[in-house]
Amino acid sequence: MPDARTLAVYRRAARAYAKNGTLPVDVDQGADVAAFLSLVPKGAHVLDLGCGPGQWAARLVAEGLVVDAIDPCPEMVALATARFGITAREATLADLPKTAAYDGVWANFSLLHVPRSALPDHLSHIRALLRPKGALHIAMKLGAGESRDAFDRFFTYYREEDLAAHLEAAGFTISHIRRGNRHDRSGDPDTFVVMTAHA
Repeated sequence: MPDARTLAVYRRAARAYAKNGTLPVDVDQGADVAAFLSLVPKGAHVLDLGCGPGQWAARLVAEGLVVDAIDPCPEMVALATARFGITAREATLADLPKTAAYDGVWANFSLLHVPRSALPDHLSHIRALLRPKGALHIAMKLGAGESRDAFDRFFTYYREEDLAAHLEAAGFTISHIRRGNRHDRSGDPDTFVVMTAHA
């Protein structure tokens, strides 16, 4: 779960999105969606972990999946419901029982707010949520260390090989890796990595 200062930033952002009617433009992640879909059955039951304003949950629903969308920010949950008709709820990973309920977990730029020391436990929890051969999509910023951006959001950065090692230690087999570049919402350029894996 994001710390209180990071969560406050997203609460303000969600109110701004709702007021002006526009959302930030995402980078093209069509290849990542395709990689995720290739690992789950038709009509799969998946979790959008940290759904934000709901655009990716909506995309997965459009692809024929059954999606549970959760986010710790109540304003984002309300925005997802109003903007995309997503049935989202306010919750964190810690609120979910460690039972194999999902065919896949979509964690798109959400676990990057987790301190490095907590990531192994988060990945272990996600692994417990997945049915046999369940899929994980994870997108993180590349770099080193932990820091706050100009908006006061907390981020943890990873080297590609370190993130891969964390996934493998949690019992995942990686099938797809993609690097990309974008401008963050703060305006800063950054490089990210997307990994798709299965249990």
